[in-house]
Amino acid sequence: MHKLLMFKDEKLLRQSLTHRSYVNENPGETGDNERLEFLGDAILNFISGEYLYQLHPELGEDEMTRRRSALVDEKQLAEFATEVGLDFRMRLGQGAIRDGGYQNPNLLSSTFEAVIGAYYLDHNRNIEALRPLVEQLFNSVPQGVMTVRSNIDSKNKFQEFAQSNGATTPPKYVTEKLGGADHAPEFASRVYVGDQLYGEGNGRSKKDAEKQAAEDAISKLKKRGLL
Repeated sequence: MHKLLMFKDEKLLRQSLTHRSYVNENPGETGDNERLEFLGDAILNFISGEYLYQLHPELGEDEMTRRRSALVDEKQLAEFATEVGLDFRMRLGQGAIRDGGYQNPNLLSSTFEAVIGAYYLDHNRNIEALRPLVEQLFNSVPQGVMTVRSNIDSKNKFQEFAQSNGATTPPKYVTEKLGGADHAPEFASRVYVGDQLYGEGNGRSKKDAEKQAAEDAISKLKKRGLL
């Protein structure tokens, strides 16, 4: 068993693996993993940022931002989830399982984030207990793969456009859930710079919807000859 799944508080581990679709089908369950997912997302962003800062003193802010996005995007986190053995340990509702939930990148990446958050809490909020395990996973990502992914990150490209055109704050994404099943939600996102709307997009996760909104913005800018 991977060390990320070795917990002192087994209830905390179980909650981190529990998707809301499972809770909806099993009323006796007390909670899903969404709050832990939020915490894990923040922790991964911090650790990945520090990891790249230490590993690549030659890189500037923009490239480090792109590589950080590549390290913690949905596809990569789903691969980490499978690597540590989360795929068939996720607690999913029957509908999610029938729809291939154990291989769903959105569910895998979200569960991985939740486990990271739970592990942090299980170790007395000591990020040092978590750092070597996460950095070992980061080290497994080929540099070439990270570079390719960083070069195609639409959110970073749009942010670079905004900054180069005088924006004093980063683009703002307004994202909301439209509906869909528990294991296959639909999200809509709009991206603004200041008060101006630049793009819109939909996706099965907040990250996907925001990526689509950024790509829509980039497409519109190219049509206007601004990019």
